Amino acid sequence: MSPLLSYAITFTLSAYGVAMLLALLRVLRGPSAQDRVLALDFIYIVGMLLILVIGIRYASTTYFEAALLIALFGFVSSAAMAKFLLRGEVIE
Repeated sequence: MSPLLSYAITFTLSAYGVAMLLALLRVLRGPSAQDRVLALDFIYIVGMLLILVIGIRYASTTYFEAALLIALFGFVSSAAMAKFLLRGEVIE
């Protein structure tokens, strides 16, 4: 791996870490439930991106499959939380 790619990956991982910390702060201090749900969505998206960058770093397809699962479960949980906030129940 070239040194430039190594530095770019290191910078990207640290930037994603800072973004996740800021989103966690929004989850803890969010003024409304919608802000907290949006911050949780952002956290799972950044977590998926983190795993994708690690997959690029180690050139392993297993990380890409894990990122796909995170995206799938994140979407389902976002839909469930949106339905809960709108109606007050998830399963009818």
